[in-house]
Amino acid sequence: MKKSIYIIMLLSVFCLCSCDNFLDIQPTGKVIARTGEEYRALLTGVYYTYPDDRSLTTFRTDEFTLDPTVTIAEDLNSYFDLWRWNDITPDENTVSFSWRGYYHAIYIANYVLEHQAEIEEASPSEISQMVGECYMLRAYTHFILTNLFGKPYTKGNPTTDVAVPLYTTADVESVKSCSTVAELYNQIRADIDSAEHHLTTKKWDTTLSYRFSTIAASALKARVCLYMGKWNEALRAAESALEVQPALEDLTQNGYIMPDLCTSAENLMALEKVMKSAYKAAGIPNTEFIQSYRSGDMRKSRFFKAKTSRIYELLKGGTDQSRSTIRTAECYLTAAECALRLGEREKAMNYLTPLMEKRYLKAILPTLLNELGNMSNDQLITFVLEERSHELAFEGHRWFDLRRTTQPRLSKQYEGITYELNEGDSRYTLPLPKEAISANPNLASEQN
Repeated sequence: MKKSIYIIMLLSVFCLCSCDNFLDIQPTGKVIARTGEEYRALLTGVYYTYPDDRSLTTFRTDEFTLDPTVTIAEDLNSYFDLWRWNDITPDENTVSFSWRGYYHAIYIANYVLEHQAEIEEASPSEISQMVGECYMLRAYTHFILTNLFGKPYTKGNPTTDVAVPLYTTADVESVKSCSTVAELYNQIRADIDSAEHHLTTKKWDTTLSYRFSTIAASALKARVCLYMGKWNEALRAAESALEVQPALEDLTQNGYIMPDLCTSAENLMALEKVMKSAYKAAGIPNTEFIQSYRSGDMRKSRFFKAKTSRIYELLKGGTDQSRSTIRTAECYLTAAECALRLGEREKAMNYLTPLMEKRYLKAILPTLLNELGNMSNDQLITFVLEERSHELAFEGHRWFDLRRTTQPRLSKQYEGITYELNEGDSRYTLPLPKEAISANPNLASEQN
C-alpha cells in the first residue's frame, strides 16, 4: 500500500505539472526520491504514462482509411487532417503527437542519470539496471521524436537537416535549438551503448516487460542502424537479439497467440499499446492493403475479419494486453533485409524462411519459396519490405518504413474527393507541433 501511494504521489507531482518554458515540465510540488525503491517508482510512473501514440502514424499510411459509413463526426474532426496529410491548416481538434509526454520521459531519464550516485538502499546491480533503463528511455524517445519531426537519416543531409531539440540534462530552464538529425542519431547510439554497459537484466517476464532489458537494447540498436542504412551493424544487433530469443508464434496452428500481445513468445518489450481503441473506432483497414496479402498468408485472417466485401475489422490492438514495442518478427525481417543489402542472399533466406513457415500455409510454402529463389536480389528486397508491411501492420512501423525507403505516392479518397501525398513529399516529415513553437517561437524558423 505504501509503495502504491508513493507511486501515485510521484505521478501527481511529475505528470500534473505546468510552466511557461519550452518543455513545460516544471513540477508544481517537490518530492525528492532517495531510495532505490523510490527511484524505481519514479521510473514506473514514466513507463505508466509513456505516450501510446506511435501507432497514430497509421492514419498517414496506406493501411487505414476513414469511411463515411463508419467514421463519426467527432472522429473526423480529430483524425481527418492527419489522415489526409493536412499539416499546415489542420482543424483545431486534430489529434497530435504527445510532444510534452515524450520530453517529460526524457526529463525523468536525465534526472535519474544525474542523481544515480545519490541512490540509497539499493544494490549496485539494481542501480546499474535503472541507469541502463534511463539511457534506453532517453535513446528510444529521441529516436521516436527524430523520426516524427526530422527528415529520414538516409534522405537529405543528416549533418545539416534539423529535427528536434536534444536534451541530455534535467535543466528545465534550458531552452534549446533544434539539433541536426546526425547529432540526434549520434546521441541515440551513444545512449544505447551506455545502456548495454549498465543493463543487468537479459529479459523481463511478462508482468515487467514494459521495462528495457539487454535484449531490447540489441533489438533497438538493430532498428536504429537499419534506419541509418548501416546494414552490417543492424544485422549483427538483430542476430544478437535472436540468439537470446528466437521464438515466433505459429499463426498456421489453432490455438495461436496474437504476436502483438504482451504475452506472446515474440515479445521483447511491451511498453506501448498497439492501435488504441479510439484509433480503431475511427476508421477501417484499407481494403487494397488487405488484398495485398498473398493467398495462403494466415496473417490476413488472423489480423483481420471480413464484415462485408469491402469492410474489415482490425483484430490487432485495442486492449491493454496488445502492447508491442519490439518483437522477434521485426528482428527476423531486419536481419533478412540487411543481409540482402549486403549481398548475403543465403543468410537472408535463413532469417526469412523461419518467419514464413509460421505465417504461410504449408501447402503453398514450397511454391512460394521456389518463387523467391527465382527473384533477383532487388526483387527479394522488395518482397522483404512487403513482408514488413504485412507482419508489422498497424503497430506503428509502416510510416517510418515508407519514410526511410521509397517515400512512394499515396492516394486516398473521402466522399469523392481525392487527397494525394506525392513521391518524396515534404509531408513525409511532420512540422513541429504548435505547443512547441508557442513555447519557443525560435523553433518555427529552424524546423525542416
